[in-house]
Amino acid sequence: MNVSYNFKLQDGRTSEFRITDQPVRVVASEQLPKWTRLDHCQCSNCPLSTSSHTHCPAAVEMLPVVEAFKDEDAYQKVDVKVVDDRRSYQKETSLEEALRSLLGLKMATSGCPVLAELKPMAVHHLPFASSDEFIMRSVSHYLLQQYFEKRSHREPDWELKGLVERNQRLQLVNQALWQRIHSVCQGDSNLKALLNFFSMASSVSFSLESQLRKLSTKIQGEPMP
Repeated sequence: MNVSYNFKLQDGRTSEFRITDQPVRVVASEQLPKWTRLDHCQCSNCPLSTSSHTHCPAAVEMLPVVEAFKDEDAYQKVDVKVVDDRRSYQKETSLEEALRSLLGLKMATSGCPVLAELKPMAVHHLPFASSDEFIMRSVSHYLLQQYFEKRSHREPDWELKGLVERNQRLQLVNQALWQRIHSVCQGDSNLKALLNFFSMASSVSFSLESQLRKLSTKIQGEPMP
């Protein structure tokens, strides 16, 4: 994986962020801010121990983005170009939408054991995905996993119960990460990006059936029975 996000703000300032399979850590652990420590607002379902991990992997991965945009207005327009190994995407959009897309990818590839469940989707990252696209990709990817489970003579989960449970675990992580950065963001861009990302994950857990009905109407031309 090799993805770069290039931001150009309206005042001409630019920022670039690169995501690879092996993120480079350039900051010594003793120089990392307090909010990145593992025991600071640690997720209730975190499997990591403070005895072996001093810092939260997801928080450390998000740190450069939070630092770059913590004082910025979420609604300002930015020009964003995303380039991966296969193609490029470009969009003029709100900083909030651009950060939601970038932070989602960074979280999935951060090394967090819970967020790692999203890494297979991150390999086929879709920048600026809408709610419908998020649901479509989540469900499609999960069903493909179940097909491979069946091919391996294991019991598949065609009822998507595991998908709902997975997103419930992810919600706990999203909530804790939101709490982590709340104290450092004077602007609202990072907070709104996380809230938007959290709401999309919540839609899989709390309203999957209604989301599937909406997709059924769009794909088949009629609602599910």
